[in-house]
Amino acid sequence: MGTVLPNSPPREHEREGAKDIAQQTHDILQKDQKLDAGALFVLKSKGSWVHCGYHLSTSIVAPALLSLPYAIALLGWTAGILCLVIGALVTFYSYNLISLVLEHHAQLGRRHLRFRDMAHDILGPKWGRYYVGPIQFMVCYGAVVGCTLLGGQCMKAIYLLSNPNGEMKLYEFVIIFGCFMLILAQIPSFHSLRHINLVSLLLCLAYSACATAGSVHIGNSSKGPKKDYSIKGDTESRVFGIFNAIAIIATTYGNGIIPEIQATLAPPVKGKMFKGLSICYTVVTVTFFSVAISGYWAFGNQAEGLILNNFLKDGEALVPKWFILMTNIFTIMQLSAVGVVYLQPTNEVLERTFGDPSSGEFSTRNVIPRLISRSFSVIIATTVSAMLPFFGDINAVIGAFGFIPLDFILPVVFFNLTFKPSKISPIFWLNSLIAVVFSVLGVIAAVASVRQISLDAKTYRLFANV
Repeated sequence: MGTVLPNSPPREHEREGAKDIAQQTHDILQKDQKLDAGALFVLKSKGSWVHCGYHLSTSIVAPALLSLPYAIALLGWTAGILCLVIGALVTFYSYNLISLVLEHHAQLGRRHLRFRDMAHDILGPKWGRYYVGPIQFMVCYGAVVGCTLLGGQCMKAIYLLSNPNGEMKLYEFVIIFGCFMLILAQIPSFHSLRHINLVSLLLCLAYSACATAGSVHIGNSSKGPKKDYSIKGDTESRVFGIFNAIAIIATTYGNGIIPEIQATLAPPVKGKMFKGLSICYTVVTVTFFSVAISGYWAFGNQAEGLILNNFLKDGEALVPKWFILMTNIFTIMQLSAVGVVYLQPTNEVLERTFGDPSSGEFSTRNVIPRLISRSFSVIIATTVSAMLPFFGDINAVIGAFGFIPLDFILPVVFFNLTFKPSKISPIFWLNSLIAVVFSVLGVIAAVASVRQISLDAKTYRLFANV
């Protein structure tokens, strides 16, 4: 005890000194980079690695994972599980590569806060402005559209449970969910979402557990369908189905906002992202594999695009109605958090365009444009969701055109161009292999997803009540 007390004040002094250094670093970065309103107000660098883990979990472990049994049904047991494992390994590896590139540039005095900033510096101005920026915007805003649509579908499922002959249409529920999103969209910064995203992490564990338990219950009961694990369709349909499934899995593992999430970390950022990713992928492993395996085991090739739809058969609930109600409520609540997370790049662009960095964050000059622009953004997403209610097809298209380039290809390219590993080193060839393989898969998956939309176009109808 006698040796501890005298050492306590210096340790406290050291901690205070470390905080001062971190704050000074932050101030220097602000002065050097002349941060715009989007970076200052939306991408605040105040978070810890734990907060980063919450943000990552919400952006990756989303209700899109409930479509994994359907993807497995298009691939079969062996190929399906293999694709899940490869997706987990490659994305965890790729996201860590992005983090290392971001840390490297931060140590050189140029901290990248946005994906397009990385592309601008590493690939050139045109790549950032005309390729990476638009693709990221499409991916993130498309995710907002998908979340709003799925939220409306879950609300409609709850409504039909209590009122099977109800006359309310899907687009009405989409609008109701959109109104909820309209409120959450006004939360000022990414960092402000940390507590919401902690709740989101718990919710994804909850509805994944419900989906798994429900599938196991139905699979063991006489009410469940006869298990058939053969892949349906002719040869052409099976081949295109494989690449459609790859696009769905890529979307499920997709993130697209790693730099923006790392931007929320308080400097110094070294090593913090790896800890956050470790939290996230622990949750990924538990949820993705349990839902995918149990759902496909229970329903086989009859697994639907959203596994919760399999819990109802010809209007009859195969599990207790309260169970379906609870699962849908968990899903709806987390969807709102996921939608708000993927709104952040849009919010950052809007704030950068209409905000004034020389005025206070909550000054009238900034609050009014923020309220109007964010509300308009959510209204557009809600309108698109209500008009095009085909979540599975949208999911595949977003994965093929957006998530595969952003999350599988660009990270390894950025790493090779930044660190320039020797051409005889294993890491150079591993990165090159990943880039080539996923470039080919991305092109084929894009063709397959567009083909699927063209096949389903016969049933498409604006504001359809599906």
